Formats: sequence, structure tokens, C-alpha cells
Amino acid sequence: MPFADLDVRTVYDLRTAAERDGALDNLPDSTRTVWLDVLADNAQNAAATGLLMTDPVAYAETISDGRGIAQMEEANRNFVSLPSALDAYRAFYLDLIDETRTGAALFHCTTGKDRTGWAATSFLLLLGADEADVRADYLETNTDLAPMTEPILDFAASKGVDGELLRPLLGVRDSYFDAALDEMRTRFGTVEDYAINGLKLTAEQITTLRERFTSRSGFVSAT
Repeated sequence: MPFADLDVRTVYDLRTAAERDGALDNLPDSTRTVWLDVLADNAQNAAATGLLMTDPVAYAETISDGRGIAQMEEANRNFVSLPSALDAYRAFYLDLIDETRTGAALFHCTTGKDRTGWAATSFLLLLGADEADVRADYLETNTDLAPMTEPILDFAASKGVDGELLRPLLGVRDSYFDAALDEMRTRFGTVEDYAINGLKLTAEQITTLRERFTSRSGFVSAT
């Protein structure tokens, strides 16, 4: 289906300034972009992602001995508690519930799995989705990204790099999901506590979010 037929009126871009430089979204005039730099306070992490995508051979040198997985787990903790991340996701939710916003909305980062992954995870949990279902949806990312990741792994292999060394960085894992939720529970408590005490949303705003994005039959008011 052509993008124009989806009626996407808002695109939330979670990338850094460096990632956006020379790679702005090509959108219809009717679609507005909301730039939310999740990693403004940790640009090094985003730079590493860029290196992974452009020069996997060089990046492989930095992630031996399990360091790659540890980096990804730390990144997912940052999405929950980094000040710039809290500011970005607060703005994301406030814009979603803005009564003047119309049409469909889309959110993305560079690979669509990490910053985007936490946006989707927190969103679904706030709406009341079962954690097991949210986890399954998160892990489905590996299947969705396979057409992009396999060529990168093949290229790395052609340069003598073990593709399996890079695979954890090109996909998602249970441990990444767990790292984010553990950080949320340690620092804030429940997902509602995260929204109220971390993102500084009110119970009324959370209720508005649920009213807008769930059916009345499954609706739960925030307290």
C-alpha cells in the first residue's frame, strides 16, 4: 500500500542529529515530523550504531568477549532512565494525546528495534497489554529485520568477520527486553509509575492515552 494511502499525519523521529544529517525522512507535505532525540545525552551509543551499519568490520573489533551484548543491555537501560530519553518519550506521549493531532502516527529510529522498541514496549504496556504478548511482539523484530541484517552479516563474513559476533547487535534479545523492564522497575516501579514519576505524565493523561488507543470494552482508567 502506498504511504500516502495510510493517512500518516505524524512521524516521530527518534534519531540523533548526526543520524538525521543527510538522511531526513522523505514525507508528503501533509505529514509533519516530530524530532525526539532519545540519545542526546549519550551520542556515543548512537555513533556506535552508525558504525555497525556502515562498517561492521571496524565495529566487530569493539564487541568481542560479550561486550556487544553488554552494550545493548546498557543501551536499553538508558532508554528508560537517560534524561534525554525521559524528555523524548514524555514529548512522544504528550503529542500522541494532543486532541489537535489527527490521522495515523508512525515512530522510528535508525534500525527500528531499540529506541523504537522501547517506545512500542512502553506504549503497549501502558495500554494494558500482557507483558508476554509485548515480549513476543518485540522478539518478532528479528524476523522483520532479517532482510536487512542478513546482507550485513554476509558482507562482514566476506571480510573475514564472524557474522555471529555481529548478530546480537543487529537484532533483539530477551535480555535486552529484560534490561529495560528491570531498569524501569528498579527506578520507578510499575509502567504507570514510570509514566507518572519518570515521564511526568498525570493519571488523567494516561487515561486519555488509553481512551484514544483502546476499545472501551478493554479500557482501564489510571489511578
